[in-house]
Amino acid sequence: MTKPVAREPLRRNARANRARILATARREFGRNPDVTLEELARAAGVVRRTLFGHFPGREALLEALAEEASESLRSALASGVQAVEGEPAERSLARLAFSMWPVGDRYRLLLALAQRDLGAQRVAEVLAPARAAATAILERGQRDGVFHTHLPAAALSAGLEAMTVALLESVNTGVLEDDGTRVAIVTLIAAGVPEVRARAVAEAVAPTVAPVPDTADA
Repeated sequence: MTKPVAREPLRRNARANRARILATARREFGRNPDVTLEELARAAGVVRRTLFGHFPGREALLEALAEEASESLRSALASGVQAVEGEPAERSLARLAFSMWPVGDRYRLLLALAQRDLGAQRVAEVLAPARAAATAILERGQRDGVFHTHLPAAALSAGLEAMTVALLESVNTGVLEDDGTRVAIVTLIAAGVPEVRARAVAEAVAPTVAPVPDTADA
């Protein structure tokens, strides 16, 4: 029986087209949140039919981007949380901040798009693992007397998350440039760590944080 030799190249082409469309969407949505699918198809170098074959509408495309963000978050958390077991809570929080920063930087505009197009519930689902990890670290640090107890851990975690999103937007507007160090320091300070100690912890943790695999381009 003759093998369908063309099938695998076609599959490879389809995967390549899908990856190119998603990469283009990340870039173009960052430039213009109202970009049309027709404009995205042209920017990706594919015909409209090809784009709609993978993503029948804007919601489907944004959902695929949201799933990419979710996978990247899980990868970052797996790397960060595994490394922090047994560490003092202040180092754990700094390591988490360093691990999450590259992922958040890449998807900072997706969060706003998802709020508008996919709804707050979907955004909450994407961010849930990070929120749970941060809350657990904050609870531990509060028990150990490292972090302040003015707010419940869950509320403090929500506040730190909102601050991080605001800082990511500052990167987007050109107000801030950061490799994660500044964010790690200010996160520790906001959690109740004195500034000098926060700087020392962040500087000690920074060289030990492994790069997070880029699952979006895998």
